[in-house]
Amino acid sequence: MTELHTDRLTLRRWRDSDLGPWAVMNADPEVREHLGDLLTREQSDASVARFQADFDRRGYGWWAVEVRATGKFIGFAGLDDVDDGMPFTGVEVGWRLARSAWGQGYATEAALAVLAYGFDTLEVPEILAVTTATNLRSQAVMRRIGMTRDPAEDFDDPGVPEGPLRPNVLFRIARGAGV
Repeated sequence: MTELHTDRLTLRRWRDSDLGPWAVMNADPEVREHLGDLLTREQSDASVARFQADFDRRGYGWWAVEVRATGKFIGFAGLDDVDDGMPFTGVEVGWRLARSAWGQGYATEAALAVLAYGFDTLEVPEILAVTTATNLRSQAVMRRIGMTRDPAEDFDDPGVPEGPLRPNVLFRIARGAGV
């Protein structure tokens, strides 16, 4: 599995030592605010097993993200295939960071590294990003990494029940668009 490095971050394979802090993130109501229900430790651990299996099968997926200077695990970033049943197809970029890592530019830095990998190594022609209409922080990251939104493409996520998490926005960036 390829590791990605930025000035401040390493995006790498998951380790057993990541499971505890990952579970804490998934049990944090602020981290999960735009994602739905809190996860149990078992659900959280199972998600990492899926991430690793997807990466092994496809050659891309969700990397664990750590701060290079300290080795501290702070979350994930990566690429995933758009879920079946969505009103579009393609490859999606995403990230999730612990609250202690918010506001430091880490999501932008990790996302830019992931976009470069998707475009330069995987030669994906376009990368998408999706979030809830209320997740303004993630939408700001999407704009910072050069993605654009057409409000005509906003949609209700068919896998989410009626409520504030159902309305979603779709951002796009084409290979060669750059930031």
